[in-house]
Amino acid sequence: MEPCVCILEALGMFVYTGAWLCALACTLMPQWQTQSTALLAIESYERGLWETCVVQEVGGTECRAYDTLLGLTHDIKLARIFMCLSLSMGVLGLLLAIPGLSLIKSCKGQGGRRAKRAFKVAGGVLGVVSGLLCLVPVSYEAHLTVLHFFDETVPDVVPRWEFGDALFCGWAGGFLLLVAGLLLVSSSLCCQTEPLPSAVLRRYEVQAVDPSPKKRSEYV
Repeated sequence: MEPCVCILEALGMFVYTGAWLCALACTLMPQWQTQSTALLAIESYERGLWETCVVQEVGGTECRAYDTLLGLTHDIKLARIFMCLSLSMGVLGLLLAIPGLSLIKSCKGQGGRRAKRAFKVAGGVLGVVSGLLCLVPVSYEAHLTVLHFFDETVPDVVPRWEFGDALFCGWAGGFLLLVAGLLLVSSSLCCQTEPLPSAVLRRYEVQAVDPSPKKRSEYV
């Protein structure tokens, strides 16, 4: 068991778990977009994937779920699909990577080492895919927010949506998922050289210690 491999695996799983929790928080948070007006500074609006909220300094926060699925905008629908796929891929990657860790004694023998490496590589690849699926809707939603904010056809007095905290949480989660997946794949590449079987090693030792030289025949 190499120390470098153990460090990469532990760091990868730690980052993987934290990144998945960030993606989950981004999916559930209603602060994908925020809006506040100068006329009513004590009240602001928030829009998420599942509900919209009104935040008041005095009355607290009141949220209401969307009434219908068909009435949602295309960006909210796509964000829901991509974030749910990202979370599913992330959980599957974590479950596959656990039996592939060096500290987990799950598989033995030469075939077992190959299986553990395959599990770990599959978990790392799914982590990278999960990170990409998380970054796509977050970045697309930020792109639409920027376009609408700088739209010259909209009067300046009309309030506009701005970035919410969920977007930054989603960027952090997607980036960390990419890092975690690459760490797991790198840990599997560090141990490419597989030890020879014990029978082969014993045969080489016997040949090195007790060679069988050919007898030379002497002629008188």
